[in-house]
Amino acid sequence: MSSYILEMHQISKEFTGVKALSNVNFKVEKGEIHCLIGENGAGKSTLMKVLSGVYPYGTYEGDIVFEGKTQQFHRISDSVGAGIAIIYQELALFPDLTVYENIYAGNEVKRGAVIDWNQTIIRAKQMLEKVKLDVNPETLVKDLGVGKQQLVEIAKALSKNVKLLILDEPTAALNEDDSENLLKLLCELKEQGITCIMISHKLKEVISIADKATVLRDGKTICTLDGSKGEITESAIIKHMVGREIDDIYPKRDNKNYGERVLEIRNWSAYDANLGRHVVKNANLHVRKGEIVGIAGLMGSGRTELAMSIFGNPRGYKLQGELLIEGTPKSFAHTSDAIKAGISYVTEDRKGNGLFLLQDIKSNISAANLHGISKNGVINDNEEVKVANDYKQSMYIKAPSVEQLVGNLSGGNQQKVSLGKWLFVGPKLLILDEPTRGIDVGAKFEIYTIMNQLISEGMSIIMISSELGEVLGMSDRVYVMAEGAIKGELSIEEADQEKIMQLATQ
Repeated sequence: MSSYILEMHQISKEFTGVKALSNVNFKVEKGEIHCLIGENGAGKSTLMKVLSGVYPYGTYEGDIVFEGKTQQFHRISDSVGAGIAIIYQELALFPDLTVYENIYAGNEVKRGAVIDWNQTIIRAKQMLEKVKLDVNPETLVKDLGVGKQQLVEIAKALSKNVKLLILDEPTAALNEDDSENLLKLLCELKEQGITCIMISHKLKEVISIADKATVLRDGKTICTLDGSKGEITESAIIKHMVGREIDDIYPKRDNKNYGERVLEIRNWSAYDANLGRHVVKNANLHVRKGEIVGIAGLMGSGRTELAMSIFGNPRGYKLQGELLIEGTPKSFAHTSDAIKAGISYVTEDRKGNGLFLLQDIKSNISAANLHGISKNGVINDNEEVKVANDYKQSMYIKAPSVEQLVGNLSGGNQQKVSLGKWLFVGPKLLILDEPTRGIDVGAKFEIYTIMNQLISEGMSIIMISSELGEVLGMSDRVYVMAEGAIKGELSIEEADQEKIMQLATQ
């Protein structure tokens, strides 16, 4: 009997003439953790959607063999019935329902034709114990943090007697502690005989947890690396993912010429009336021309709140303190005032707040600066196309044309469009909030290269990041936040992961 629980043979899938998958072969052994890796747009999620029935039998070419039997999944319920469950990066939970209702939604525990709620709660507790989540099953999902919601999703999958668990970027929105707990849980599920496929861009996670790792590039299988043979290394993964070797993912800047202070805040505080507390407390910070300033800290430390309070205060915080642009005191009543003063902000939530996914590239790039392509209130369509093509080229945006819908782009290319949108405004100071979250190593390198180019041209950057390697690799100075306060400032020469974490946990 084959040791493979899953075999996908010669899988091909097209979308309106674009080949997303081309003769992909993918095999997973029973009881292993198998990572599926590749650049954004490589075909990872498409392959898993073929497997789970999102793209039903007949819409692709090739064969799926699960537990030794050739399968024809016409809908998601078919794959679930066979023992396959997939958990996406955007969690599919009902926020206003309880934990136990979510775990058994669509798989209700019944006595005859009536739902047995008492038995549902009892079984939900058992599932929560399996994932080591100590919460009351009657808690509303919206009252849980993202890390706990992720565990509820896994408990939901386990309630359906899952044999193969697929996780798509499961730690993308988690802090380090929650990520570590999730990876430990996957190892424990492996010991219980559950096979896992994990899509991840975080190479350290792949190296630490994968028994095997399959690399896709441009919709094709490149190779499968075996952890037991020492083949899963950072350099090997990068080389196979991008088709070339990247010696240092953080490109160096040789000339660091800092100018005058572009931004300074003094005793800066922001009070959130909805929460009834200060989200930023007496912060003092400055950014010089030609400098990248990193802001580190755990999730909930106040980093995004600080950025929003500077960028025209769209959340309506009650602000105190001084804000100076090039030495001149400023007060912004709206984000448009901040933009006019030379500040741009690239949000961490590119899909929710950063981009118009149902519009094309050119419309997104021009959205924040329509005046730049207009005359007498009329948009010059030719100029809009020209500007968009210029950014498409300079930002390395991979798309057939600027008419491409942004929602159809990979995460890395969406992030470049978001960046181009705010660069078209012509800022002096660019605030980047989690600029490389959920994108692959090749796209990261390209964004870092763009950042260095902008700095060399005299721009200033504030970079908020949860990745300590990114903070240390790209920053000139680092501020560390915890509980809304800046706990310390470190030069890049003295900064290291231990010092940052000590400050972040004060």
